[in-house]
Amino acid sequence: MSLTVNAKTYSADSHGVNAEGYAGPAHTMTVKDYIRLIRTAPKPTATFSGVGKTSCKLTRTHTLTGALNPTWDGIYEFSTSVPVGTAGADIDSALNDLGSLIASASYKLFVKNQQINF
Repeated sequence: MSLTVNAKTYSADSHGVNAEGYAGPAHTMTVKDYIRLIRTAPKPTATFSGVGKTSCKLTRTHTLTGALNPTWDGIYEFSTSVPVGTAGADIDSALNDLGSLIASASYKLFVKNQQINF
């Protein structure tokens, strides 16, 4: 199986019961371009149905300018924790908002400058 992100194809590279790794087009033995998807099944109790947890991690090797090392890995990840029984439309809405936040100029400045106040 493959994963397409911004017209880049990531090919399945590793498989586990609750995790899958995908190597991207720039991935080599020395350069990382890798996505890892992980899930944790809900653990219900007598009074709560539990939450399903997922995470996504993108690791990419960057060429650095003005740093002590010529290259280093950037790690970009997010995780979700969604209660069992949440409507699909509510999940879609929250993920659409999160996607817009991550793609926004404000968030990009936040990551680049490491400052919370906009």
